[in-house]
Amino acid sequence: MFHRTTRLPDGPRVISARLPGSRSVSISAYVLAGSRQETPGEIGVAHFMEHLTFKGTAGYPTSRAISEAIEGVGGGANAATDRESTVFWVRVPRRRVETAMRVVGELVMRPRLAEADIESERTVIVEEVRSYRDDPAEFCGQLLAQAMFGPGALGREICGEEGDIRALPAAAIHDFWAARYRPSNIVVAVAGDLAHEEAVALAAEAFGTGDGALTGFEPAPALPVGPRVLTGRRDTTQAQLAIGLPALRRDHPDSWSLSLLNAVLGDGMSSRLFLGVREEKGLAYDVSSGLIEYADAGALEISAGVDPAHLPAAIEAILQEVRRMAEEPVPAEELAKAKAYLAGGLELRMDDTRHLASWLGGQEALHDRVYTLDEALAAVEAVTEDDILRVARELVRDEALRMAVVAPARHLRGVEKYLRLPS
Repeated sequence: MFHRTTRLPDGPRVISARLPGSRSVSISAYVLAGSRQETPGEIGVAHFMEHLTFKGTAGYPTSRAISEAIEGVGGGANAATDRESTVFWVRVPRRRVETAMRVVGELVMRPRLAEADIESERTVIVEEVRSYRDDPAEFCGQLLAQAMFGPGALGREICGEEGDIRALPAAAIHDFWAARYRPSNIVVAVAGDLAHEEAVALAAEAFGTGDGALTGFEPAPALPVGPRVLTGRRDTTQAQLAIGLPALRRDHPDSWSLSLLNAVLGDGMSSRLFLGVREEKGLAYDVSSGLIEYADAGALEISAGVDPAHLPAAIEAILQEVRRMAEEPVPAEELAKAKAYLAGGLELRMDDTRHLASWLGGQEALHDRVYTLDEALAAVEAVTEDDILRVARELVRDEALRMAVVAPARHLRGVEKYLRLPS
């Protein structure tokens, strides 16, 4: 996979990869503005801004006009707000690439931000926040983020709370867009069968020029910050469980080792958590681990849905697997399988233009360097059993453990005493 990058003067960075013969083109525009840049008086504004762009733009004045421009040709479009960026993406047939770039540019650079749209969208976002609260798994994840990262920008819900949304002034939304949605704060990634020069020309026309100072954010605190255990009462037939450990910042030298540690532990149906907690012990239908990575902090998180009566046994079984990662090297055969799983997943995703655009744009926007596929595969292959064991021993500490549980009240009593590494 060969990519090229061009930085337009006072304009976006454009990165592209050509896939000869591909019938689709995907464009991902990363705006370097996320919930971490919000000030206390504008909590929820980054996500609110993402919603509003789809309400109408100068060239596409209604949400229907936007959707028809993309869905009307068989394509798809969406957006997502994260802590440190907001991404807008479009995937269309190759022959519609000009329309796709124009729509993405309109969403980012020319939203209407009409007062009526702002007020109507408040209700929509409040319902979105409520839906997360009503979803036990989502709620459990929110609680673990608070337990791990504390009450600041990394621990609070990206959307903000209902009160934040209702109180957010329209002026704060306009100011957030004017200060941060500037061409020089944007990375445009393009994947498909088109030349880099064409991608650059289309992006230059769609996004224009305009400088803007990048807004910093408060450094991450020393982790973990919040309470050791947070619980939520829900009258459900299944308990939601999440356990976390502070991990590594994005682009840490040991990031690839941590990725393989995660693959061995809980990523996929061949992982230790899946085979041990689900297949052997029958304690969970769904159990997995994943990584959270920010510029200056990170976490390893494990989640599971279990019978409330089996919470103690499930916690113990999970922590046994966590402890084992720090006690003994991963056997060579198991590590080879984890490498094949991780490398194969990378390779397969590169055939999809949307995943490729996301890979390129995410790295260019947020990482120290952009890996080619071959470089990534070589980095995975270079990780040794000793590397994984060393990282595990640095991270797996009893005092660093944090846990969140959402379950009926009677199953929450005394649950904190089970959060300890087996001796």
